[in-house]
Parts: sequence; C-alpha cells; structure tokens
Amino acid sequence: MVSNEVEAMDVDVPSTNTGNADMQQKPSLKNTNVPWIEKYRPQVFTDIVGNEDTVERLSVFAQHGNAPNLIIAGPPGVGKTTTILCFARILLGPSFRDAVLELNASNERGIDVVRNKIKMFAQKKVNLAPGKHKIIILDEADSMTEGAQQALRRTMEIYSNTTRFALACNNSEKIIEPIQSRCAMIRYGKLTDAQVLAKVLDVCKKENVSYTDDGLEAIVFTAQGDMRQALNNLQSTVNGFNHVNSENVFKVCDEPHPLLVKSMLDTCLKIDICKAYGILKHLWDMGYSPEDIISNIFRVSKNLDIDEYLKLEFIKEIGLTHMGIVNGVNSLLQLNSLIARLCLTAKSAAK
Repeated sequence: MVSNEVEAMDVDVPSTNTGNADMQQKPSLKNTNVPWIEKYRPQVFTDIVGNEDTVERLSVFAQHGNAPNLIIAGPPGVGKTTTILCFARILLGPSFRDAVLELNASNERGIDVVRNKIKMFAQKKVNLAPGKHKIIILDEADSMTEGAQQALRRTMEIYSNTTRFALACNNSEKIIEPIQSRCAMIRYGKLTDAQVLAKVLDVCKKENVSYTDDGLEAIVFTAQGDMRQALNNLQSTVNGFNHVNSENVFKVCDEPHPLLVKSMLDTCLKIDICKAYGILKHLWDMGYSPEDIISNIFRVSKNLDIDEYLKLEFIKEIGLTHMGIVNGVNSLLQLNSLIARLCLTAKSAAK
C-alpha cells in the first residue's frame, strides 16, 4: 500500500526483488515490440483497475443488451477507452469487428466526419441478435467542434434503433447539453496509489523486471493516478537502465526529486529562507521549468506531516503562485516569493 509517497521514499531499501516470469499471456501479446500500455490493456471487465461501481454497471448493460448512449468522463489514463472497448467486445461478441466504429475525435472532429464516416456507418446493415446494436466510439469527444456536435445529435436520434454512441472525454462540460441529455453519464475518478502499485507489480512479475521498493514508489509518485503514465514510465526506465529504482525513475521522467522538494518545504517550516532558497536555486539551475517545480511542490505539500490548517495555508500560497506561473509570470523571482510567503505562514502559525 502506498499511503505516503514522499515518506516512503526516505527509506533506503538495499534488497532488490526480481519478479518471476509468469507468461500466461494471450498468443497475440508475445510480441516484445508492443508498448506495455497496449500489451497489458484489459480485455475483460474483471481486469480493469479501479472505478469498480461504474464498471459493474457497464457489465450489466453488456450482458443484457439494449444499452443507452454513453458518455464516460474522467482524467487521462483511468481506463475510459478500455472500458468502452471491453463493453463493445462483450456486447457484440464475434460481430465486434463489423459492428464497431472507433474514431479519435482529436484528429477527426469536423462536421464532415459526422456527415460522412459516422452517418455511413450508422446506415450500414449488420446482422445482430435482438437487443444488440452497432457501437460508434468517439474518443476525446470533448475536442469535437460545436458544429460537429450539433450534427451528431441529429444522427443519434435518426439511427437510435440500430446504433449506440459511446463518447470518452476528459471534460464533459465541453460536450453540448443536447448530447449530454441523450446519454447516460458515467464519471471516472483517478486511480489510488494502491491500485496503480498493484498493476505495476503485476507487470514487473510478468516481464521479469528487476526493481526496488523505492523505485516502485517513484513510479507511483510520478503517475499521480494515471495508469498509462505509470506503465510508460516503468517501461522507459527498464529500457534505459534495466533496473527500476528511484534515481533511475526520476532520471527518465526528468522531474524534480520529491526528497529535494520535501527538504525545501521542511526548511520553510523552520523559517530558514536562505537554505530554502538555496534548494530552490539548485532545482532551477538543474533546468527544471517553473511548471514542473510548482507541480511537485504541490504534490509533496499534500503529504506533509503538519497541522491541517498550516497545510491548507501552504496549499493556498502554492495555488496562487501556480496561477501566476500559468498566466506567464514564470521567473525565479516568482518562486522565491513563494518561499518567502511560506516562511511567513510558518512563522505566523508558530506564534
């Protein structure tokens, strides 16, 4: 269980665990050139990690047929597209290839796609069992133009007897309300650290990866609830160094090390602004962008073992600085101002 990423990384674990080979995989997955995010993409609902309640609802729809149009909204890397593919595979069985159209709306998102590809597929005749429908999967549907979405809503109505739509998006607010009202809305949340760690461990055993406990903690810390990011970082580290430890992971991910950031925040709590600035200047000189630095400061601050009120005050100051950086005020002076305000906040709390 990963309850506190930063504190767990303070522990130096000299022993190296090497997972045993467990190659009980499908024949199609034996190609070593396949990225791990595709090689270990779940094929059935029981393999999907996290969001158990929503996955269970979709499993019932898949078994009984006559499913509604769907919108699955949530952050990247939590299994939205994978869930829809599993749903279509179970619902349609051997007719999956003929009865499913998958489009990535970030590339094909204009009104011509709706009028041509989608409409033509909706008109296509496929022999399906009663209660089964063709499925049109629109990935990243929130990037479709408004004109395309307006055209899509009429298509959804006309071909409702034969076709169902499944839309995956990061931000459901960018889907126009007429489409939202025609769909069942399913929301996904970020995966927990424990869920990401369990999957990473499983992949390490199947791939016979050499790893240390602090290396897995680093993978989980950099992923931040994104399974795709976790597996990509794991594979990149293995390909680059053949061994997964925290040092190698942060070299591959090129992020400010959380132990350095934690040391800087601890120094702010001791109201030693000079030493805190020295650590900040060291991170800056290493070439990290202000966005990377402030993002990791926020991640680490959430896990500080301090009074809750003081932690919230820290997070407020970090948030204000982050807003300034996003708006273009991304100088070292901006970050130095944050250090000063954190020290003042700690000083006020100490009185």
